[in-house]
Amino acid sequence: MGTELLAPLDLAFWHLESDAHPMHLGALAVFAPAPDVTPRHVLDLLRTRAAAIPRLRMCVRDVLLPVGGAAWTVDKDFDVHRHVRRVTVDDGDFTAGATRLAGELMEQPLGRGLPPWQMYLIGGADDGPFAVLVKLHHALADGMRAVAIGAGIFDEIATTTARSAARGRPVVPPRSWLPDPREVAGMALGRIGEVGRALGVGASVVRAGRLDPRPASALTAPSSGTRRLATADLDATDLQRIRRAEGGTANDVLLAVVAGALRRWMAERGEPPAGTDPRALVPVSRRGSGGTVTGNRLSGYLLDLPVGAADPRERLRTVRAAMNRSKEAGPLKGAGAVAVLADQLHPLAHRFGAPLAANAARMLFDLLVTSVPLPRSALSLGGCPLSALYPMAPLARGQSLAVALSAYGGRVHVGLVADGKALWDLDRLAEAVQEEFEELRELVTGGRVAAPGS
Repeated sequence: MGTELLAPLDLAFWHLESDAHPMHLGALAVFAPAPDVTPRHVLDLLRTRAAAIPRLRMCVRDVLLPVGGAAWTVDKDFDVHRHVRRVTVDDGDFTAGATRLAGELMEQPLGRGLPPWQMYLIGGADDGPFAVLVKLHHALADGMRAVAIGAGIFDEIATTTARSAARGRPVVPPRSWLPDPREVAGMALGRIGEVGRALGVGASVVRAGRLDPRPASALTAPSSGTRRLATADLDATDLQRIRRAEGGTANDVLLAVVAGALRRWMAERGEPPAGTDPRALVPVSRRGSGGTVTGNRLSGYLLDLPVGAADPRERLRTVRAAMNRSKEAGPLKGAGAVAVLADQLHPLAHRFGAPLAANAARMLFDLLVTSVPLPRSALSLGGCPLSALYPMAPLARGQSLAVALSAYGGRVHVGLVADGKALWDLDRLAEAVQEEFEELRELVTGGRVAAPGS
């Protein structure tokens, strides 16, 4: 892999970062122990497999052309030991200790002179469960791309990759940062069309932006640079039962659950939910089915989470109707399309306009709620089965909460990332997620618990 220009949206994420606002996403993968598998074996396996992923050897360097641009280049001094480390927790409750430690590690920005990623092997007792925390800069990957990159550490994916390499499967060369002269004319014509689309997207962003900042709340508190992590686990079979009974999509159900959890949590904090519906940005992937495009390919929908509605089923119906309207309009409408707009801007605009864009996020949305797809097959690391995988989304400047969800092994794993000072009671919000899901399930299914395999 040689040199490859950062895509416009990747460049935007790169310049949006500051020490107090790290722009990395991540995942906390929890594994059950296996006989005769030691922490040293797992650590060596992690390092070997991470070093074999070409994307993880790339770092960001400025380029002369285009002016203000940057490119991915191979780190000639790459040392996997700088990126994969072991840490331990002493808490009696391993999951709680690993979650607390992962929150502290998520506070730390990634080094900008090195390939922008880290992995931590988090262990307790040598014969007990362990976890792997993966941190990837958002410029390196969006949620789907992060899954594709991070999956290389699992036994099933690593084995398949090694077999493909042994068969001599041809490697697609990276896109050069200097275009072929024969492509220049076509690029120029394409840019004319892109300018028209950018104007339309920009108008949609402006129309959907809010000129009336919401009242001060935990979700709008000034950023402290600290991070707190909490998790929740929902039954995927019950989720599908609710979806079939009420209509819509599984994502609609999860968004309604988040809205109900926020309602509970806000009431306990003394923040009346009526009239203060927080606006969520719901990312939408624009990546083609072939998956060959590198970099971030995102847009998003905006959703006012109906925390003012008292009935869980009413909240679900409101969410379903709003999401249907957004899908009919398409991903190029509304403030969520700001990611598409970023694709049309010159690199200099990202380099010098990033501070302004970062501060404008508060005018567009209050929190992020995203779903991250995972492989459906069972996964393992060194023979140790994967028990759970909690995705973690980055916080934009002026945002105090991001919620990410992924389904695996019959469960929906919820990762909540928050500003540590603004949401000191994040564990309570995680509990509220599970309580809200259980109440909705009982209302819809009449209290019947889904039988295994039904």
